Amino acid sequence: MKDNEMFDEKDNLTPEIEDVEISSKEEKPDFKSSKEPKKRWYVVHTYSGHENKVKVNLEKRVEYMNMGEKIFRIEVPQKTITQVKGGKKSEREEKIFPGYVLVEMIMDDDSWYVVRHTAGVTKFVGSSKKPIPAKDSEIKKIIHRGQASAPKIELDVKVGDKVRIISGPFAEFIGDITEVYPDKSKLRAMVSIFGRETPVELEYKQIQKVWFSVGQSVAQTRSMLKPDVVPKLQSNFKTKSKTWLPE
Repeated sequence: MKDNEMFDEKDNLTPEIEDVEISSKEEKPDFKSSKEPKKRWYVVHTYSGHENKVKVNLEKRVEYMNMGEKIFRIEVPQKTITQVKGGKKSEREEKIFPGYVLVEMIMDDDSWYVVRHTAGVTKFVGSSKKPIPAKDSEIKKIIHRGQASAPKIELDVKVGDKVRIISGPFAEFIGDITEVYPDKSKLRAMVSIFGRETPVELEYKQIQKVWFSVGQSVAQTRSMLKPDVVPKLQSNFKTKSKTWLPE
């Protein structure tokens, strides 16, 4: 299997505890000259899409081979993605660093062998001669980022769509999307304020997509909005040559 070959995480995650052969060209690191080994975090590279499977495989190998005193934690940093499409909300987990798994371990000949010969693992991150431990401060930031970060929102919107603002100082106003920043879960929309088109930057969680259809009647459009919003919108648009929501 090639490094960039994708793996469907819906596939069976039954653990594989048998040793996996590695290339004969890969030299085994020499740990004899090392100082007294300490518990450190190491970064392991995996086949793309195999992160969770590697975690399961390695956890079972640690148990089966009685390596609990040398290999302690295996982490796959993830964050929650909230997706809103067609008015329906769904959540999924997304890897923060695809293709990598974090392993807290005491590095020596035995522990290296257990990790490196785990199915799905391609190499340790570091020099060609010896794995290099990651800084504890960096690992803490990565793990904290996955645990403490607010869920990222993905919204099915594009430039030209109309949205209704549901929170903040412009709540209940309608805007036309002019720019979308999916990486930041934000967008920019033009909102008519006091008769003037004003650009407003909004977070996805502040808006709802307005599903106006072509030829939709005024009565249908009005029925989609809260009763107290209609007068506000009529006032908002009455300075235009054509009133958007007529009396």
